[in-house]
Amino acid sequence: MEYDNKECIIPNESDYPQNIFRKSLYENVEVNVKEEIEVREEPINTKSVDINFLKHELTHTEEKLYQCTNCDKKSSQNCLFIKHETVHTVEKSYQCSQRGKTFTCKSSLVKHQRTHTGEKTYQCSQCQKTFSKNSHLITHQRTHTGEKPYQCSQCDKSFSHKHNLVSHQRIHTGERPYQCSQCDKAYSDKSNLRSHQRTHTREKPYQCSQCDKDFLHKHDAIKHQRTHTGEKPYQCSQCAKAFSQNSTLIIHQRTHTGEKTYQCSQCDKAFSQKKNLIKHQRTHTGEKPYQCSQCDKAFSWNSHFISHQRTHTGEKPYQCSQCDKSFPHKYNLVRHHRIHTGERPYNVANVANIY
Repeated sequence: MEYDNKECIIPNESDYPQNIFRKSLYENVEVNVKEEIEVREEPINTKSVDINFLKHELTHTEEKLYQCTNCDKKSSQNCLFIKHETVHTVEKSYQCSQRGKTFTCKSSLVKHQRTHTGEKTYQCSQCQKTFSKNSHLITHQRTHTGEKPYQCSQCDKSFSHKHNLVSHQRIHTGERPYQCSQCDKAYSDKSNLRSHQRTHTREKPYQCSQCDKDFLHKHDAIKHQRTHTGEKPYQCSQCAKAFSQNSTLIIHQRTHTGEKTYQCSQCDKAFSQKKNLIKHQRTHTGEKPYQCSQCDKAFSWNSHFISHQRTHTGEKPYQCSQCDKSFPHKYNLVRHHRIHTGERPYNVANVANIY
């Protein structure tokens, strides 16, 4: 077989001398290949054998001949197998001076120490971001190139990170390996389990840097921070309006499309927002979920409930800009303003039209 052409093909066992295919492909050191070739009746030129190329072709065979006797790990290459065995056998002589953690390789200790020093030696050539590990830089660069090397074998979706592919494949298999220890809920992704566990512990690890609010989830903290910064990253493509949340943009876009996806099951009315459908359904059910704690009155809408509470508290949040009068309800302020403006929208003709 010729090895000059480095185009990868799925290897066929018959293309290689038997003992080279079974042994030499799995070895990392070229001398092992030479030793095997020397005992063949028909020797081949070792200079034409590209060891790395042969190792790469082996990834297509999915054979893992090397199994660890101490755990269930398998490896397709002897070098990886030997490296793994050091986890069980080799003394960890490289110790972190700050945490006491030990490592078998000096390079592993150096990488670990960056978690303490904050050193980030790997810089992206297309932006200013830096990383403590080369693998993190490689992953980041895919945000620029759009490369998605991890493809699902059951659908046409592909991913830039292997862990995203693994999580996605559980949609097909239905596997949920992450089980909550406090209830019977299980999740396909570890991060979702962590988020769920906070509902038990009430831990709120994401704190706003500008006020004392804490949040269970990072995305909620990011949304909240926009109330301080005024950032509105979601812009409508049909008008100049911008929004701090993507969900608000989606709702707004329905004012352009006229889409009303939420249909009442008891009449022909439809709504662009789910909350408006829920409010409307109360006209059919008579449900009044908002009850006053100071009297027995109940209301279908929260806005009516808030207005009612002002009869107890005496709060008057609507203040006239031209005098010192204030009112508990907005419509009271609107009527009062007409004293200053002289506006009289209800003449005899208009009233007759109303009735």
